[in-house]
Amino acid sequence: MDSLSQIVLGGAVAAAIAPPAHRRAALLAGAALGTLPDLDGLLIARFTSDPIQLMTLHRGASHSLFVLPFVAWFIWWAFRQRGGRVAQAPRRWLWAILAVLITHPLLDAFTSYGTQLFWPIPVQPTWWSTVFIIDPLYTIWLLLACIVAWLARHRVLAQRALVAGLVVSSAYLGWSVLAKGMADRAASATLATMGLAEAPRFSVATPFNTLLYRVVVMTPDGYLIGDRSVVADRGPMRFTAHASDAAALQTAGQLPAVQRLLWFNGGFMRARLQGDALVLSDLRMGLEPAYSFNFAVARRQGGAWQPMPPARAAAGEGAVFSRQGIGAALRQVWQRIWQAQG
Repeated sequence: MDSLSQIVLGGAVAAAIAPPAHRRAALLAGAALGTLPDLDGLLIARFTSDPIQLMTLHRGASHSLFVLPFVAWFIWWAFRQRGGRVAQAPRRWLWAILAVLITHPLLDAFTSYGTQLFWPIPVQPTWWSTVFIIDPLYTIWLLLACIVAWLARHRVLAQRALVAGLVVSSAYLGWSVLAKGMADRAASATLATMGLAEAPRFSVATPFNTLLYRVVVMTPDGYLIGDRSVVADRGPMRFTAHASDAAALQTAGQLPAVQRLLWFNGGFMRARLQGDALVLSDLRMGLEPAYSFNFAVARRQGGAWQPMPPARAAAGEGAVFSRQGIGAALRQVWQRIWQAQG
């Protein structure tokens, strides 16, 4: 999730667990610890400029449920040695630090990016993709709770506000799981009639809401995209076909950069030629045809694909990332939420 969401989640969790007399300190400590796992990007950038490595190593060791308990214990031990608040209430502060660090990757896993919860076990990253990376309806309750807790300090009102903020924001995540399930069931019913019941597919929340989900289905010659409004749509889903150079992707499939991306995104990629370069786009993040992560990974030489240093590539023809283009896309999403498929 975005940094603000992680900051207020960390602050709310720490302040709810720490002693009431330490509440303001806990809000600040939780906010800092809530951003700590994401600092891995700065560390990774010191060792590589490869954009694929930068993408796929992020949310790795620093987000592992096997690593973070040891990090929490070390931070707790270091501050306990210094005395002060942690030494005054060591048990509650240990649980506060641990809870903040653990909830960070768990929240990230609700997005579509991919979080390596079980690093160093070489399993595919976790991406439940029930919420967009920024969702105000998740964040606002935690932000309000932190503001009330800061002002109320050690009073009962502060604890009630923190608990309420955590309950409501968690319930919103629960709703997102339910809404995604509704979209998935509609997709399954339609794809079964198309003979694509077993085709690889995923669904993801569209920007800033949990009422409209995008479903991507991989096919032998490309992919299908459909969307489902859990408010307005009834009956079968409609899918639109899009081309992808599946042959080129298969031919280049043994190249290290391609293998890394296949592991990271589960094969949900668009392949296209840009000049003599093979460009792969991650279909999990963005709206057709504008995807956020596009990488040139190989060049055609002598009828074969030769690896090249991976480089970020343009999104492709028709992709508009201007303020006006993004605004128009968001207006279309908003309208589509309330209007059934034509």
